[in-house]
Amino acid sequence: MYVMMTYLTNVWNLSTTHAAGIINIWNGITPVLVIMFAFIVDAFLGDFNMLVISSISYSIGLGLLSMSTPPVFGPCNDYKEKCIGNTQKVLFYISLPLIAVGMAGHVVSLASFLELQTKVENEEKEKVEAKEGEGDKDEMKILWQIPGLIMVVVVLIAGGIGLPYIKPWSIRFGIPAICTLVATILFLTGFKDYKRIKPIGSPLTITLRVFVAASLNISQPKPDYKQLNNEDGVRSTSSLRCLDKAAIKLPDMHESEKWKVCNVREVEDTKIGIRMLPMWLTFIVIGIVLSIGNTYFLEQANHLDKKIGKIKVTIPIFLLFYNATSYVSTYFYSFLTKSLPSKKYAPPVGIATGMIISVLCCITSAKVETRRLNRIRVHGLVDKPDEMIPMSIFSLLPQFMLLAAVDGISNTSISSFFKHQTPESMHKYLGHFTKGVLGLGSMASVLSVYVGGKVSEKNDKPNWFQFSLNRSHLDRYYWVLAALSAANLVVYVVIALFYKYKESPDDVDEGEGGQMDPGFNDNAKFCCC
Repeated sequence: MYVMMTYLTNVWNLSTTHAAGIINIWNGITPVLVIMFAFIVDAFLGDFNMLVISSISYSIGLGLLSMSTPPVFGPCNDYKEKCIGNTQKVLFYISLPLIAVGMAGHVVSLASFLELQTKVENEEKEKVEAKEGEGDKDEMKILWQIPGLIMVVVVLIAGGIGLPYIKPWSIRFGIPAICTLVATILFLTGFKDYKRIKPIGSPLTITLRVFVAASLNISQPKPDYKQLNNEDGVRSTSSLRCLDKAAIKLPDMHESEKWKVCNVREVEDTKIGIRMLPMWLTFIVIGIVLSIGNTYFLEQANHLDKKIGKIKVTIPIFLLFYNATSYVSTYFYSFLTKSLPSKKYAPPVGIATGMIISVLCCITSAKVETRRLNRIRVHGLVDKPDEMIPMSIFSLLPQFMLLAAVDGISNTSISSFFKHQTPESMHKYLGHFTKGVLGLGSMASVLSVYVGGKVSEKNDKPNWFQFSLNRSHLDRYYWVLAALSAANLVVYVVIALFYKYKESPDDVDEGEGGQMDPGFNDNAKFCCC
């Protein structure tokens, strides 16, 4: 999926903006689906059922993707636009949402499902470890696990390094489809042996209950403290007092009336979420900047010189640099925050740092693109989009690494911010919220390109986004993103200064704000997928 942009432009012959729009919408919907699926898993399905559904969806999606290539059902066998018929388009557009469902379902349920199986297995092991010969069985079990671990490493290396060198797209898509189908079948063979737990309900339901109860009591006057359902002794804050109506005591309350009345703790948790929205919205611009990494950046690299001496590298090599830089920047940021005498401002400072680097990334990208366009004009390649440009592909490496730093630091900092500011019941959703808000930015990038193109057409000037990247002015769009990121940084700083942070346990003298927990452990880790 990382090189899908080049497939759409090289084989389907789509314009750069059309292909980028498809990829960015898909990249945005996938993490948003994760939040929805997390609610469904906790409220209804459970992890195992979600894994079954997502695995089947994943397998079918990748299968349809491989069948959407011209040699399978196409009118001809060439990987050209003329061989892309309606059948290919239907299969392709059906496969993308199925793959998104598969990925989102695995993100939600796989880790917790494996944790449950391991926990149960360890408990059973403790019960029987005193029996004779059990040690020999454990050793045999470990010996059987070693080939499995080796296979995982081999598949990763082969997929990351070997697949890009395969020319036929049907085979390049078909190999992952076959592997996923085999993995799904192997997973389903243990259907009867897996341990499962019933869904216990989602904390997102509490927020919905608060709004429903407040709406039902909208005609009631503002309650005082004694009128509230507050068995836990939680203090009611002065902000968003309209939501306090959700906690007005009812005579003879029953369990069946939980949608008519909530307690003060549930109301205050909902208030925290609403107060986070302005800060939350500033993260969307980071998502817009991140979206250019596997769309426009890759299209820039598509026709640059890919040789290092006599060795020809593939575009996915940037994924290796990206992941490595993201990983290093995350740990470097964590190291710096641990060395600070006070860690309470680490998340907001980290988010600001990510925004500053995003400005630098856009400026660097604009300058590199200006250089690329100059090379195109000098060598007369403006109307030759398929010709190789005499410029090294590694000229793009600085912007890829800066973008990776934005990804690593921003993901860690935003997750850390959510960790302290959200109620404890919502901590399971931390990573999902982080990816979800950046996913919204990926979808918003489609709108930003559309608006930028329309504005650039004023006074009969050419649109910045032409069919060919050689005729486009992507450098100007990058300058716009740099200005947008700088403006977003200013807005973020203002909001962060006036933001009322969730009260920490030690801040007993604060009214409704408080500072971030000095003992907060900033160890959130993310990798680029």
